[in-house]
Amino acid sequence: MNKKMYILFKCICKLIHYLYLLCHAGTKVNMSVVTKESFNQFLIDSMKSMNQTYDQSTFSTLLNINETSLCVLARKQDIIKVTEQLIESINNGDFESYAKICDPGLTSFEPEALGNLVEGHDFHRFYFENALSKGNKPVHTILLNPHVHLIGEDAACIAYIRLTQYMDGSGIPRTMQSEETRVWHRRDGKWLNIHFHRSGAPSVPIK
Repeated sequence: MNKKMYILFKCICKLIHYLYLLCHAGTKVNMSVVTKESFNQFLIDSMKSMNQTYDQSTFSTLLNINETSLCVLARKQDIIKVTEQLIESINNGDFESYAKICDPGLTSFEPEALGNLVEGHDFHRFYFENALSKGNKPVHTILLNPHVHLIGEDAACIAYIRLTQYMDGSGIPRTMQSEETRVWHRRDGKWLNIHFHRSGAPSVPIK
């Protein structure tokens, strides 16, 4: 391996480590602070830390990797963010917000449907109007280990563990767990949930 390739290899390793830390920093990563300028400086500092100089071709190669990787990372964070918004609407019993995020033809497999495929909003509306909206106790949800698969420019799939903390009727703290997969489709610049599959606990906290 010649000197130029060695420098490139070392910087790519640092780049991968940098992106890994971002991806695993939790669901609250603020992508607005990861600018092209800040990352460019990161690359320069990385090369200087190895007491190496850089030429334009090497730096251009790294920048191309940088722009592509950050674009993918930002898109994945968008999916995590819109998923969090959807879960928040469920916790708040806010059917109006929920309906805006979900496609009118939303399909789903979930414990409440007893193994049947449900289509549309009516099935979910029942729980919003008769259970979720009537709850006055705090509900807190955590999405564990969200994994996002990008499918082209306008589709994505996310899988995660959903932990829901709540107070039962006796005032005792409880935790429910479900395993969820959601499929998202972007239309007119807006992400819509078109299908989900949930196993484990139902959305409505058990009294």
